[in-house]
Amino acid sequence: MIAVTLRRPWLEARLTAPLRVLSHAPFGAGYRTTDLVLWREVRNAELAPDFPVEDWFAREMAARPGAVGMLTSRDVGTWAQARAAVDGVRAHCVLTLGLSNAESVGVRLPWHPADYGTINLLVATDAGLTEAAQLEALTVSVQARTAGVMAAGLQLASGLATGTGTDCVALACVPGAGRYAGLHTAVGEAVGAAVRQAVTAAAADWLRWRDAERAKR
Repeated sequence: MIAVTLRRPWLEARLTAPLRVLSHAPFGAGYRTTDLVLWREVRNAELAPDFPVEDWFAREMAARPGAVGMLTSRDVGTWAQARAAVDGVRAHCVLTLGLSNAESVGVRLPWHPADYGTINLLVATDAGLTEAAQLEALTVSVQARTAGVMAAGLQLASGLATGTGTDCVALACVPGAGRYAGLHTAVGEAVGAAVRQAVTAAAADWLRWRDAERAKR
């Protein structure tokens, strides 16, 4: 359902057809019809507090009209994916994941300039959904992301990590008449399974990477 191409510093996710994408991405947020979702890799040093990120990113995206764009300091070559199918409904999740910017929901940690890292994920389903049902499916994907992060067991001073301070989720679907996409539905199960599987595996990989980097010091 999603064809992925790595063209550093970009990761490109091409959908099988233009779909309705709902996201809170830094570029193209809200409901947007497109067949292209992009990750732009940036270095920590590029993200100074006074840097005009939104203006810069809009210029970067200008050559890709109509696309949805996300930003990450995680190596885009570490992208991961997972698929699920339930009762004929399919879902496919593609993501990049870093947890150096991790938080425990409800308690903010002090900001640190070196602590960038985020979860940026796209999940697509072939279920035809209303806008309201798509919003419900997006909440399921966020719940699945949180469950996958919590499975990593990353302990912070504020509690168990539940996500990062700059996570972004995008959900693509066919516009349709489906009114429900919660946990009792096939689409909710498929979306949740794909996202949870991808996040759980990627979080475990990130912990291994972090431990290896620490061992080098």
